[in-house]
Amino acid sequence: MTTGFTYTDFDSESCSIARTAHLLGDPWTVLLVRDLRNGVHRFDELARHLGIARNVLTRRLSALVDRGVVEKVEYREPGRRARAEYRLTALGRDLGVVLSALMQFGDRHLDGGAGPPVVPRHVGCGAPIRLVSECAAGHRITGSDAIEIEPGPGARPRPGRTGA
Repeated sequence: MTTGFTYTDFDSESCSIARTAHLLGDPWTVLLVRDLRNGVHRFDELARHLGIARNVLTRRLSALVDRGVVEKVEYREPGRRARAEYRLTALGRDLGVVLSALMQFGDRHLDGGAGPPVVPRHVGCGAPIRLVSECAAGHRITGSDAIEIEPGPGARPRPGRTGA
């Protein structure tokens, strides 16, 4: 299906990839979401596991809370003051597929021949998990040449353009 659509006629900031990149911000943010997804929830644990400076961690966590990706949950160990741990919100949990895609890409192209450092498995059957692209009709997408881009309802013409 050819629509006469010219990709460059539309504002690149209205792109879902651009919005997601802005949401994640930088590599530390992606790694924070990864660790939170994998059960590391407390500030000191995050700082230690990531090797991130505490001031940088504070800023990144605050930004993730402000963006609705992470929520602070109070906890108290017996005899200690109340502290916060960090949990992914529904929005943050939905980033799991993005992280899985990044991991699958890294495993395939950036492992230096060593193989994947971790292998996620389906709890129900034990088979390794892999992401597969398919259209709504169930056809598997095997490369970018099988994809055609057309404007969606959220597309905005680039400033100075009237659009297609």
